[in-house]
Amino acid sequence: MPDTEPYRTLAGPARAEFTVQGSEFIGHARPVETVEAAEAFIQEIEAEYADATHNVPAYRVRASPFREYSSDDGEPSGSAGKPALNVLQGQSLENAAVVVTRYYGGTNLGVGGLVRAYGQAVKDAVDAAGVVEEVPHERLGITVDYDDSGTVRGLLESTGVEFDADYDERVTFAVRVPVAEASGLRDRIRSATSGRAELEF
Repeated sequence: MPDTEPYRTLAGPARAEFTVQGSEFIGHARPVETVEAAEAFIQEIEAEYADATHNVPAYRVRASPFREYSSDDGEPSGSAGKPALNVLQGQSLENAAVVVTRYYGGTNLGVGGLVRAYGQAVKDAVDAAGVVEEVPHERLGITVDYDDSGTVRGLLESTGVEFDADYDERVTFAVRVPVAEASGLRDRIRSATSGRAELEF
């Protein structure tokens, strides 16, 4: 039985920053749909802030099985990644990735100080992003000849799902549809095209 229960995630990307005893902390947060997207986001921040002392990542992703990850990225064990992940867990956020960038300011904050700072950076970034309730979606690819493309496009528009259309030798629609509606949508597309549509899911 596919998972159709709503879940809490970030409304959009955001960042927040503050300074503690000379150390600058920048929290980055972004909604993601896959582990690959979470890891790509982490790499993007690491590349953008390559001169930082630390870039501490954490994410929670609705994969199968469910994936949680965090790293201290060179900070004392348990002082950075776990506090970052704890904020996501504490707010029941899923499909969310965060990275806290730290520029060391010359004063050691101690483990307790680091725990507070990393947790605060994630909390501030999450607050800046906002939290929304989302329902699980799945991806659906639909390939048809031009003769059927208008029919399929009209059906997708009337359903209100998100999609992109690629007009090549044939027309391919990349659709993002709520899991609860996916089966019905596939049936309607097969019916509307008399089975001529090629579906990938």
